[in-house]
Amino acid sequence: MKQLIARARQNGETHPWLVAFTVMLAVFMEVLDTSVANVALPHIAGNLSAGVDESTWVLTSYLVSNAIVLPLTGWFSSLFGRKRFYMTCVAIFTISSMLCGLAPSLGLLVFFRILQGMGGGAMQPISQAILLESFPKHKQGMAMAIFGMGVVLAPIIGPTLGGWITDSYSWRWIFLINVPVGVISLALTLFLIFDPPFLVRKGWKDGTHLDFIGLGLLSVGLGFLQVVLDKGQREDWFESYFIVWCAVVAGVGLVAALIWELKRKEPIVDFRLLRDRNFFLATLTMFVLGFVLYGSTALLPIFLQTLLGYTALLSGLVLSPGGLLVLITLPIVGKLLTRFEARWLVVWGVSIVALSLFHMAKFNLDIDFRTAMMARVYQSAGMAFLFVPINVMAFYFIPKEKFNNATGIINLARNIGGSFGIANVVTLLARRTQFHQNVLVSHLTPLDPAYQAMVSGAKQVLFGAGSNSVDAVAQANGLAYGLLQRHAAMLAFVDDFWLMGLTFLSLIPLMFLMKKSGTHQASVGAI
Repeated sequence: MKQLIARARQNGETHPWLVAFTVMLAVFMEVLDTSVANVALPHIAGNLSAGVDESTWVLTSYLVSNAIVLPLTGWFSSLFGRKRFYMTCVAIFTISSMLCGLAPSLGLLVFFRILQGMGGGAMQPISQAILLESFPKHKQGMAMAIFGMGVVLAPIIGPTLGGWITDSYSWRWIFLINVPVGVISLALTLFLIFDPPFLVRKGWKDGTHLDFIGLGLLSVGLGFLQVVLDKGQREDWFESYFIVWCAVVAGVGLVAALIWELKRKEPIVDFRLLRDRNFFLATLTMFVLGFVLYGSTALLPIFLQTLLGYTALLSGLVLSPGGLLVLITLPIVGKLLTRFEARWLVVWGVSIVALSLFHMAKFNLDIDFRTAMMARVYQSAGMAFLFVPINVMAFYFIPKEKFNNATGIINLARNIGGSFGIANVVTLLARRTQFHQNVLVSHLTPLDPAYQAMVSGAKQVLFGAGSNSVDAVAQANGLAYGLLQRHAAMLAFVDDFWLMGLTFLSLIPLMFLMKKSGTHQASVGAI
């Protein structure tokens, strides 16, 4: 290791596997923080004397600042130097993580989470760009497989890890554990990562000025969009004037930012990259991938805990084997890209994920742990065939000097897709539960023979258990209504799984619009 580091410092080059380990350390830490705090919200609210509703800003504040920084990565990298900017981001993330763990009030915790999101936003796209450059073109499939291990695995194990840390120690440790990891990442980056010679610096002396208008429009648009997605269901969406105005501001800000950036010679976000057909379709595909990945990851634990009575840790264990399968399968997918065209692997992966979601749509209130776990394993098997080929198709025709901008855009698409996915499944779950409850309640009448038989049988059991006749009747009707609510919720979960499966199938036609990314024996290989 010492010899490799010494040679890297002397020649400005580093073995790609050392580069991969260095950048993935920070990426895994950052992606993990997007989901690790979810299960700790009740503990945070109680410890800081705040309401659970107020504590959700711990999540929203991070996502908003993270989303704003993501597409700006390329511009800041060229302005300050990529290595310097990357190390600054890791340092901000590490210091703000420590401050989050020490925060004495909710207001300060939210402020430190904003700083944490600003530091973490650039870490994903820069790490991806560094990996793409460190591996030759014919080995970029393996590079994306390594990157996918962190990006796909982290949100899967996040809730489980967060629940275990919170239950065993304190919610503060979900932030404090980032400190030693961040310090190690900074040290390795200092010795092993170098700016490539083709990265053009744009210094202040060259007449480069900060595009305040573009930055402001993009920040306002993405910030308000994230607020809409996070608060929409709680505020009853467009029945709320607050949500309507936030949506209007988000729409105007994003459209204005797009128009402004397209007119500039040196834009802060190069949306012109979307003119490349492969990159545009891959970005759209990544949006849908985020929609389904984050949506299903949020939906399945809710189902297990609310309807089947699983603990947070047990529901996390349902997801864990799927995450391990992704970890094992991604390098294999990198090798398969030497034999098969990337888009056919995407079609295969989409089909498997859609079938797994349709399988989940057959769940009922009597499924066991193994059934739920295997359904997630099937889905993870399909997910492993998506991330690597999509990225290979996206970046094949993009020049290296544009990688920083391109990775920022495609990572933003995945994150925004995840926000849309979570908002969609939560809203659909609430609305369809109400719908099915209205349909099922029509059968709870004294004239319905099945209902009469159920209430009569329950009344006899309760009466025999010691309840008087009046209480037994009331309790029997309460049991019937509780059962109805559970079945209505179960049907709503089924609707959610069906919708995600059909949404994912819509990606297959897009693959036939992709340009062939050369012969794959030469385009993507394995180490």
